[in-house]
Amino acid sequence: MARQERAVRTRRAILEAAAAVFDERGYDAATIADILSRAGVTKGALYFHFSSKQELAQGVLDEQFGEAGVPARASKLQELVDVAMVLAYRMKREPMLSAGARLSLGPGMREIFGGGSVPGWIEFTRRLLVEAKEQGELLPHVDPGETAWILSACWAGAQIYSQTLSDREDIEDRVAGVYQHIYPSIATPAVLARIDMAADRGERVTAEMAAGAAAGAEPAMS
Repeated sequence: MARQERAVRTRRAILEAAAAVFDERGYDAATIADILSRAGVTKGALYFHFSSKQELAQGVLDEQFGEAGVPARASKLQELVDVAMVLAYRMKREPMLSAGARLSLGPGMREIFGGGSVPGWIEFTRRLLVEAKEQGELLPHVDPGETAWILSACWAGAQIYSQTLSDREDIEDRVAGVYQHIYPSIATPAVLARIDMAADRGERVTAEMAAGAAAGAEPAMS
């Protein structure tokens, strides 16, 4: 068990180091030597977990979905906003998430990673929108598949523009603006009135999750 725990910690340390290097230098400029130096592990340890730089980058991309979970909400449109705003809040603080965006959206990345995490985000968004439609949150004309593509594209564009123009300093305001502009055209008025799309939503949901995790980790009182 101790050996397994060490292996898990080592793999995570390698992924975090790789994410930081990919985020800073891009995929093409990043080297295994850079990642080894950042992770503080041996070449043997790295190749035990990952056979190549491409496999390392794919591991970073795969981590995006594990990092993006939020508490389930009765309103699936609120849950979708929560995911978007938590990602925006954490992206400027955690290289694992910002590196995933760079690997997915950078020039030439489609040929290497087949769109990276983009197809997965479109499908994730579509599923939540399908649930929202089934429980009467969407206006009758809304097509979940088409709307998922548009929302995902707008989110990606907002974070790219924010990175380009302000080094992501305003990313939460910009992502909130995407939903504040699009939701009135897809949500029923009653549902729209109850959805929290404030720019600080991601920070508050992140704090909620941290509090829940801390409570779950506390030992039971006798």
